[in-house]
Amino acid sequence: MDADEGAGAEGVPPFGGMSPISDIQAVVDSAKARGGLEALEKYIRRRLPEAEEAEVREAAEVALEIMESVPVLLARARQAAAERRMTSVVGPLLDHAERYFLQPMDLIPEMTQGLAGLLDDCYLFIRIIQHLEKGPEPFLDWDLVHPAQFLRKLMGEDIARRLDLIAMEAMQQVSEQLKELWSRMSHDA
Repeated sequence: MDADEGAGAEGVPPFGGMSPISDIQAVVDSAKARGGLEALEKYIRRRLPEAEEAEVREAAEVALEIMESVPVLLARARQAAAERRMTSVVGPLLDHAERYFLQPMDLIPEMTQGLAGLLDDCYLFIRIIQHLEKGPEPFLDWDLVHPAQFLRKLMGEDIARRLDLIAMEAMQQVSEQLKELWSRMSHDA
């Protein structure tokens, strides 16, 4: 049996009875309910004190658009992994991003920061997808440079560097797991 056969419809067991994508959408909706765009704008004003009020509003709207796109992008990434029979490689990386997104307390906690608390979650997801794009063939061929740079500016370099390390560690962890799997399979043969 192929490592990708036996996985659920999206290659991941559901969290809390719902799919991870539904759970992530619920996190976004919950963060919107806690202060909405106003809380995000307040955060942006603190991070970018030189920004004009119109720039703050526009930045908040763009950030919200990125946040709301994550469940769709995640679903598309899972679908692409399944179509390419890469679920055993891509799935654990997406799982890592999902777990981070679903943690109530992370580098910028959405429990206290509302929508601003999703900036780090979205950035980590984007960085993991960007790492997948570095393969011999583009994974999804999405241009995520601008969203990553935009979120990096809103979060600050310190948080972005820490998230870059988390994304790289996830890649290394999956690589080690695959090496172990190949080693066991070659011994069994």
